[in-house]
Amino acid sequence: MKVTALAGGVGGAKLANGLAKILSPEDLGIIVNTGDDFSYLDFYICPDMDTVIYNLAGINNPITGYGIKDDTFNVIAGLERLGHEIWFRIGDYDIAMQIERKRLLNESVSLSEIIAVMATKLGVHHKVFPMCDTPVQTLIITDQDQILTFQEYFVKFHFQPIVKKIVFDGALKSRLPKHAQNHLEKSDLVIICPSNPYVSIDPILSVPGIREILEQKPVFAVSPLISGKTIKGPAAKIMHELGIEVNSVNIARHYGGLINGIVIDTKDLNETALINHCGIISYATDILMPDVPAQVRLAQQVLDLCKNYI
Repeated sequence: MKVTALAGGVGGAKLANGLAKILSPEDLGIIVNTGDDFSYLDFYICPDMDTVIYNLAGINNPITGYGIKDDTFNVIAGLERLGHEIWFRIGDYDIAMQIERKRLLNESVSLSEIIAVMATKLGVHHKVFPMCDTPVQTLIITDQDQILTFQEYFVKFHFQPIVKKIVFDGALKSRLPKHAQNHLEKSDLVIICPSNPYVSIDPILSVPGIREILEQKPVFAVSPLISGKTIKGPAAKIMHELGIEVNSVNIARHYGGLINGIVIDTKDLNETALINHCGIISYATDILMPDVPAQVRLAQQVLDLCKNYI
């Protein structure tokens, strides 16, 4: 069975890693959100992409959920001593990744080619694709009509501003990289990982042509919510500020006719009837992934569920 996973953020990276432990490199491709990408310290930083790759390589920081395990921060400390404003902390090994990516970008190598090379050098054999090779920027429009890049909103301001609107600048001019499109078109199943639907998955879905391909495929999502809360990130807060009741029913409704089914947590078992009433299959299990065995367990349960409907 050939599978494409759509992922972004820590939750998405965790389930993608679980799927990679089960499926062969030929059978799994992961399309990753790049709407979070931004320029910082003259680097082109890809937070979601790096988080997915570090998880697949087994070098991710399990405590923070992002960055590299046991990394040091000497360069950042040195910059702070020199008076730089540091609001996005990158470890020393992580900076090495940024230097190499910037070098290749300066040589006009496409982002998808760079990701393939860097992932392979880190021992990742599964296919990891950016959602596009051209810049698409997730912009947060606040209730004060500020326009913030997602990382400014999320990291610099600790996702405290109130969200009024989310815009994907550059999306209409983007396109899915050829190898990603080929894998997606050949896939028997698409899994939407438990990523923030509004700022991790919607940017992917904003790339022209992706929705049309998904409409021809069985698509199953995993909710990022447990009892109306997220483990990490601002999904619940964003839903509340957009006037959406915070529950997995509304996650299912958000994806609407794009998905055939959704996996929710057992703590939200009472929501299954409402989800089913929307014409969407619901399945309840423990979706918390505190470690790699839990990632593999959930990934296997999702695959087993989907096999019954393919």
